[in-house]
Amino acid sequence: MKRHLLLFLGLVLCSMMHAHGPPLAAPKDTRSIGDRLWFGGGVGLSFGTVTAIQLDPLVGYKVDENGKLSVGLGASYWYFRDNRFVPAYELSGYGYRTFSRYRFIEQLFAHAEFLHLNVERYVVTEDAIRRIWVPHLLVGAGYAQPLGGRSSMYLQILFDVLQDPNSVYRNQGPIISGGIGVGF
Repeated sequence: MKRHLLLFLGLVLCSMMHAHGPPLAAPKDTRSIGDRLWFGGGVGLSFGTVTAIQLDPLVGYKVDENGKLSVGLGASYWYFRDNRFVPAYELSGYGYRTFSRYRFIEQLFAHAEFLHLNVERYVVTEDAIRRIWVPHLLVGAGYAQPLGGRSSMYLQILFDVLQDPNSVYRNQGPIISGGIGVGF
C-alpha cells in the first residue's frame, strides 16, 4: 500500500513539474495588415418627391488566417424627406455599428450586428420632438460574389430581433441590403 502511495505521489509530482514547464508560444500571425483588414459598406441615394440618402461605411478585421471570422466597426447616416405631406415629413439619423461575420464558404456568410442610431422621435410626456438613441440587433445571412482582385459585391438579409418601439425597422420584416467590399 505504501509503495502504491509513493508511486502515485511520484507521478503527481512529475506531472505537476511538467505542467509548470515553459509555456508553449502561440504561432505568430504572419499576415500583413492589408491582408487582415477589409473595407465596405453601402450607399443609398434617391431624389425626387421622396429624397433618401443613406451612407454606411465599415471596416472589418479578419480574425483568423483563413478569413472565415471577421469583426468590425462602422458608421451610419440616414436622411429621408417625403414632400407628399404638408409639412414635408423629414427624418435624419446617425450612429455606429459593431458586427461579426462568419463565412461558411467563400460566398455564404452569417452576420450579426449591434446598430445604435440617434434619431428624432416624438416624446409624449414632453409633447416635443427629441433626439434619442435607439438600439437595433440585426441578425441574418448574406451572399458575397467576388468581382476580381480583392473586391466583392454582397447581398444580405437581416432581421431586427430587438424590435425597440422607436426602431426604424419596427414591424418591417426582413431588411434587405447590398453593397461592395474592397480589401486594400
